[in-house]
Amino acid sequence: MTAPVFVVEQLPGGADYVLDGPEGRHAVSVKRLNAGEDVVLTDGRGRWAEGVVRSAEGKDRLLITDLEPVHEEPVPSPRITVVQALPKGDRGEVAVETMTETGIDAIVPWQAARCITQWKGDRGLKSLAKWRSTAREAGKQSRRVRFPEVTEAMSTKQVAALLAAADFAGVLHEDREHGSQALATAELPDRGSIVLVVGPEGGVSPQELAAFAEAGAPAYRLGPSVLRTSTAGTAAAALLMGRTGRWG
Repeated sequence: MTAPVFVVEQLPGGADYVLDGPEGRHAVSVKRLNAGEDVVLTDGRGRWAEGVVRSAEGKDRLLITDLEPVHEEPVPSPRITVVQALPKGDRGEVAVETMTETGIDAIVPWQAARCITQWKGDRGLKSLAKWRSTAREAGKQSRRVRFPEVTEAMSTKQVAALLAAADFAGVLHEDREHGSQALATAELPDRGSIVLVVGPEGGVSPQELAAFAEAGAPAYRLGPSVLRTSTAGTAAAALLMGRTGRWG
């Protein structure tokens, strides 16, 4: 099994390091790491270093030694972004968690016309913070060293601009009457950016479909079954990871 990952603001320059605070508490009191076990420290932005536990002090201090020089993971290509319409309840965090585990590079919250959930004022700030915290924790759990970016919520107009700038863009839509083609057979770029839109439970409105099509993002379907908004992005991400070779 790969070594557990812990997040630090800045990677140390020397061979020894003291992991304290919330991360240290998690390592000592939750993970219960012992001397001789390997750990990975990362800034969550692609830089990381592996070390060995020397000892634990109290409930929240882990002494790490033999830290290797800092490595930097290459930026993945093509970069895959999922525009996620706001689901109800905690399904947004479920979507963020599983998409992070799958390997998505960026997640864009989208206030679609048919979204029941509304991110306004303090509620919106708290919801965004939850999504970002979920991405961070899921990144650690899945042993990533480059966590996905979770952007500010976007309007339909802003999403259309994002789609227009992508090397490949599409909207997940199950209705064959709208001319949706199979994502499994779509021609994908070897590099650059891929942006895929996941609509809300009520579906993408005709007006939104038209705006996205004009921006160069036609409709695509995953398969014969209809997935919930909280799982469609993860299923599509897995398909794209395999087809682009990032899971090769």
